[in-house]
Parts: sequence; C-alpha cells; structure tokens
Amino acid sequence: MYLILISGLPGSGKTTLGRQIAARFQVPLIAKDLIKEPLMDVLNQGRKLSSRLLSDASFAALFQVAAELVRAKTSLVLEGNFRPGLHESQIHSLVKIKPDLELLQVLCRVGESDRLSRLQARRAAGERHSGHGDLGPDVVADRSTDRYLEIPGARWTAEGIAGQEALLQILDQKIPPFRRW
Repeated sequence: MYLILISGLPGSGKTTLGRQIAARFQVPLIAKDLIKEPLMDVLNQGRKLSSRLLSDASFAALFQVAAELVRAKTSLVLEGNFRPGLHESQIHSLVKIKPDLELLQVLCRVGESDRLSRLQARRAAGERHSGHGDLGPDVVADRSTDRYLEIPGARWTAEGIAGQEALLQILDQKIPPFRRW
C-alpha cells in the first residue's frame, strides 16, 4: 500500500501531477485546495477569514480523510503545500495506522519566473479561487513549502513538466503491474 505525498510552492505543478498519478494508478487524490475552496465559499460570506486559518482547517480535514482511507487499506495521493515542521506528525500518525505503508514524497519545482507567470495566468483566466492570494507579496516571498517533510520514504523532485513525466516513468517501474495497489 502506498501513500504519495505531493508538495511544493503554489504554481509549481502539484495539482496537475497529483491528478495524473491518481488517474494513472486509479487511486483517490485528496488535495488541500479541494477542501479549502468550498470552505472559503461557505465561511467567508460577509467576512474575511484568513487564508492560513482556512488552510489549517483544510489540512486537518485532509488528514482525517486520509486516515480513514489508510484504515480501509486504500493507497492514495495527498497533494498540498505541506509545511515542514508542522505536518510530519500527521504523516507519522498515518504510518501508525498501517506500519507497512510505503511513503513516496514528491517536491514539485519550477523556475520562479514560470511559477509567477502560471499564477498570473490562472488568476487572469479565473481558474484559481480568488481567496488564495497567491500573488500577494508575503505569499510570493514565503519559500517554506519548497522543502521535503522529514518523513521516511523515497524522495523525488519533479522539475517542471519534463520532471513530472520522468517521475511517472519511475513510478511505473517501482510499482509492479497488476499489484500496483
């Protein structure tokens, strides 16, 4: 059974890669923003809750759902801007549920000019929920999620689209056919 953790800065390709892996191996994808965006819609009506508070609530929900899937012996992909020093304990809790859970960690990266261009293009096209504030100066300057979590297991860096394609090929070799999950 596998848990693939995909992390990185906003605009680094986490969601794209998470969807590709989930579809390729036919496993659930739990993405932080899939939880956060509905919370922003429901809870921000008439008030402005902090994006960080909503992220923390979203991660709490993500880890609760992940724990239930691990208990059900389901491999899965978790995607979000996981914060080193904060989220390791939740991953360790998942391993306690299923000690033979194999952790695979992917850090998505892309050149900074490409990353900012992606964020601007998503905003202009209306593809990104307005509550994220990804282009705010404090968010752009925050590099804390551009590191691996201190958890056991294999680590890979996916640099841009070519890196993501290479990673998919590695996963195809690592996870045997018909026994993938």
